[in-house]
Amino acid sequence: MSRVEQAIQKAHDAGRSAFVGYLPVGFPDLQTSIGAAVALAENGVDIIELGPPYSDPVMDGAIIQEATTAALAAGFRMKDLFTAIRAITAKTDVPVLVMTYWNPVLQYGVDRYADDLLAAGGAGLITPDITPDAAGEWIAASERTGLDRIFLAAPTSSDERLDLVVKSSTGFVYTVSTMGITGERAELDRAARTLVGRLRAHGAARACVGIGISTAAQIAGVSEYADGAIVGTALVRALRDGGVPALAEVTRTLASGTSSVRPVPEN
Repeated sequence: MSRVEQAIQKAHDAGRSAFVGYLPVGFPDLQTSIGAAVALAENGVDIIELGPPYSDPVMDGAIIQEATTAALAAGFRMKDLFTAIRAITAKTDVPVLVMTYWNPVLQYGVDRYADDLLAAGGAGLITPDITPDAAGEWIAASERTGLDRIFLAAPTSSDERLDLVVKSSTGFVYTVSTMGITGERAELDRAARTLVGRLRAHGAARACVGIGISTAAQIAGVSEYADGAIVGTALVRALRDGGVPALAEVTRTLASGTSSVRPVPEN
């Protein structure tokens, strides 16, 4: 098992689902973002998901876009990502994934990116805008380094696409709860439950649901059928409005939603 898979299994062994927490690197500044990520780990997050700021964040909602824009304006550079991961992993054993658009990886160099991520202590990549059939170079690099590669599955994905995503992903499959950009929603799309069932039918051992999850109750609902819940916007808002102390409090509250139900795979 990879570190990500071990983290999910550890949560399951404790009778709960996994909690994946997202924050942008460099917001509101690099050192605070490092402390914020450590605070996630100390208050109930099982897997940390870091987002390097990007100039064309097509999948990000308004709050995350606001944060990444501020990080870029403050001078974020790609090297800061690896500096942050190195600092975070020195303080916690919680695995750190990077959720990144593909163009920055391509510009940096796929093998170089993989090597630097591994050296910094990172666990793998979530790549929202590249499909497995276009990711041959990254798949090869991840197999060489042992890094997890996490692809996205959407409610509109065909059976053929789901089969490819399941076979190509390691760690877990990022299960998109509803079509659209990130952000909080009053009710999660019922399509998420159906999609997880379809992923199970295609052999997915681990599926974590993201986009639109912002409350402990929503996490509890996701925990009925998925292996984990991914939260971003609610955490970024807490950090923006109240700093690391507020982030820690919100993280603890959200983490309480993971303990209600242990997911049982259908296959």
